[in-house]
Amino acid sequence: MSYFAKVPQAPADGILKLSVLSKADTNANKVDLGVGAYRDDSGKPWVLPVVHKAEQRLAEDPTANHEYLGVGGLPALTSGAQKLIFGADSPAIKDGRVYTIQTISGTGANMVAAVFLKQFKQPQDAAVYISKPTWGNHRSIFETAGHEVREYRYCNYTTLGLDISGMLEDLRKAPRNQIVLLHACAHNPTGIDPTEDQWQQIADVIQERGHFPFFDCAYQGFATGDVDKDAYAIRLFVARGMEMLVAESFAKNMGLYGERTGCLHAVASTADAVPAVSSQLNRLSRATISTASAYGAKIAGTVLQDTRLYNEWVENMGEMSRRIKTMRDLLRDKLVALGTPGTWDHVSRQIGMFSFTGLSTKQVGVLRDQFHLYMTDDGRISVAGLNSGNIDYVASAIDQVVRSVD
Repeated sequence: MSYFAKVPQAPADGILKLSVLSKADTNANKVDLGVGAYRDDSGKPWVLPVVHKAEQRLAEDPTANHEYLGVGGLPALTSGAQKLIFGADSPAIKDGRVYTIQTISGTGANMVAAVFLKQFKQPQDAAVYISKPTWGNHRSIFETAGHEVREYRYCNYTTLGLDISGMLEDLRKAPRNQIVLLHACAHNPTGIDPTEDQWQQIADVIQERGHFPFFDCAYQGFATGDVDKDAYAIRLFVARGMEMLVAESFAKNMGLYGERTGCLHAVASTADAVPAVSSQLNRLSRATISTASAYGAKIAGTVLQDTRLYNEWVENMGEMSRRIKTMRDLLRDKLVALGTPGTWDHVSRQIGMFSFTGLSTKQVGVLRDQFHLYMTDDGRISVAGLNSGNIDYVASAIDQVVRSVD
């Protein structure tokens, strides 16, 4: 008998399956609204100009090599990432209460955090609470690491805004000392972010109930074009003295998708806890990837440590953010002009790469089969997939389907 005879077939990943279907479609009108990567107004991948400059600098460096990084990663990246996400003047950094380890982008940071929490969470039976909905990989990561995963309400499916009352109620009713996964900005898949006042309310409840916050931050600077605004929630929780883990990715905001460049930050209440925490995170990283990838880290580290390049990077992020916002407003305006049934203001109110359109699974299927528009079954679209060449076609297709399909 085969050793693998009893291995069951895993369910297909919805986003990866969608990508395969889209790539196989040769229709000239095809629009891929599922891809989680920035595209320019020609629909092409965009390498940030500042990344080109950093790559050129690395290519011309006579001391460059391909040696292994240390187990913690590239210091230029990890120290720069700390300052980016917590602020250069963060008391947590100054007090030595933060440890940062380089990871395989944000997904790797989530997995290292999941395994670490499984081994050391208090109490040991604490569950991980994720938003409903959340990024499709969150549940898989934490269940794979052995956690019980529960949900808290997040999206109001009627208004397509934040269900703040439901979220707060669920977090209050959860047993004390649970792990709560929060999206720092540009919530995936909804594009719905709490206001600063709502973040204060969320922090109140998490602090009152003794929950442990775990932030996933994949869009800092990309969401609004303002790195400080996009880090508001994380810095609020740090200012309140809360311990936490923070996963950070440079895939979206620096366009380093395939370089898999990210970090995991641990914030402790005292510096005394950092040596033990860092030793365990290093051990877990060593056991899984040995050492992190160097090339993307060197690009990101170069940008983060050079004032001129950093400022240019902020400008590049602003350009991406503005184009996304323009496409949101255009889609809303065109649907309104067509008289498409329903309200579409939520498309403009939401933020970041994705929009939760409110389209039904049945409508999504018709849009895919008849109009060659590819989006996830829950109606999430990647706004980056819209451009001046396809926006009219997309709006017209949505209008026709909304009118004809319940």
